[in-house]
Amino acid sequence: MSKALKITLIAAGVFLGGLLLLAIFLLFVDLEAFKPRLEAAASSALGMEVSVGGRLGGGLSPGLHLTLKDVQIRNRGTDVILAEEARLGIDFFPLLRKEVRIGKIVLKNPRISIERDQEGQFNFEKTAEAREPLPAMNLAQVTVEDGTLRYADKRSGEEFEAGDCNLSLHPLRLSEGSLPGLMKNLSFSGKLSCGEIRKKDFTVADLKISAEGKNGVIDLDPVTMRVFGSQGTGRIQADYSGGVPAYDVHYSLPHFDIGGILNTLSPQKAAEGSMDFSANLSMQGRTLKEMKPTVQGEFSLRGKNLILHGTDLDEAFSRFESSQSFNLVDVGAFFLAGPVGLAVTKGYNFAGILQGSEGKSEIRTLVSDWKVEGGLAQAQDVAMATEKNRIALQGRLDFINERFDDVTVAVIDAQGCPRVRQTIHGTFENPVVEKPNFLKTLTGPALNLLEMGRDLFPGGECEVFYSGAVAAPE
Repeated sequence: MSKALKITLIAAGVFLGGLLLLAIFLLFVDLEAFKPRLEAAASSALGMEVSVGGRLGGGLSPGLHLTLKDVQIRNRGTDVILAEEARLGIDFFPLLRKEVRIGKIVLKNPRISIERDQEGQFNFEKTAEAREPLPAMNLAQVTVEDGTLRYADKRSGEEFEAGDCNLSLHPLRLSEGSLPGLMKNLSFSGKLSCGEIRKKDFTVADLKISAEGKNGVIDLDPVTMRVFGSQGTGRIQADYSGGVPAYDVHYSLPHFDIGGILNTLSPQKAAEGSMDFSANLSMQGRTLKEMKPTVQGEFSLRGKNLILHGTDLDEAFSRFESSQSFNLVDVGAFFLAGPVGLAVTKGYNFAGILQGSEGKSEIRTLVSDWKVEGGLAQAQDVAMATEKNRIALQGRLDFINERFDDVTVAVIDAQGCPRVRQTIHGTFENPVVEKPNFLKTLTGPALNLLEMGRDLFPGGECEVFYSGAVAAPE
């Protein structure tokens, strides 16, 4: 028998013998006796309270592993993770050197709760006494099956819940370092999917993300989801390699249902039709406050042949009542009714134009293009055309101070001259709406805007208010 064959047979014998000893160990040794030591070691490593409420078991298929039932991780009196089962894959060969090395982690049906308190501290953060450098980690695979994630920010009131989530990371590597430098020291490749994400009246379905992280740069590409009956697609790059995190976001949502958005503001049927939304933005900073002044890019909302229920806009434009129960700024909110606009305007009084139970309006064309620089969104081409009228908007949205920067809405004629205009300024939460800019007092039963336009500009000349892509009605 050759020497090489002898070495091979000896190695095989050692390997099989080791497996046999492990099998005997798992069958006849009471693993429950090791539970306190396992809980103590995990608690020390995480800086949180780890407990295993169910039985501790083990097996050899698939691979050598320990199974923990009813795992609970708590920190500062709150639950961070509750999992029906956690399976820890144990690397075999390190055991021969009396080393325990975990190669795989599988969490089944976990409920993960992330909370941020009034002071801005997260519930998973370690206490000051327990803040030690993070140990190096090298896992062949991390899997989450049918998980639920709940997020709540007590400071801002923001919260959402994601369900039916599955995560697969392979491999996951973390170099030794501190928590603030976590993203720089992390590398992974994987996929995430969630069946549904709910935030108040807003729902995202079928979220899917492919992710790659290396050298402090994380690429999420593609990111797909269903929003308002449309399949949205985008990509996000987060760069943590420098001193300040930097982000690039590209997203498009074609042919989404405008009625789905407006239904969040009014329970009745508000609108019909589809629109296209796109955004290309970049920003940098560690917090939202730091990011706002750095936002650069553009976003756009466009649509054709939309039906707005509850109000006949053309009739309303021709009859401005002295009570001002209907005003141009309410209509201006429609320009911002897209995903970005609702967040900015807080749905400012848009329900005001939906109070009527009769009538409808056809929006033949709507264009809402904005450019963002230094956290300020400047209207580039913002207008819409009904069957008989054209309405345009100018001004800026100040994201930094959350204010309207002299946003003006005007009904314009075929030359782009304003017939009547109205301005809104002040904060997003408490905007100040000025009275319509008329030369006539609204004392009569009706005001014909065409006639008023001739009175305002008898010479036929005016300062052009709008010269964008939305053509005047024929």
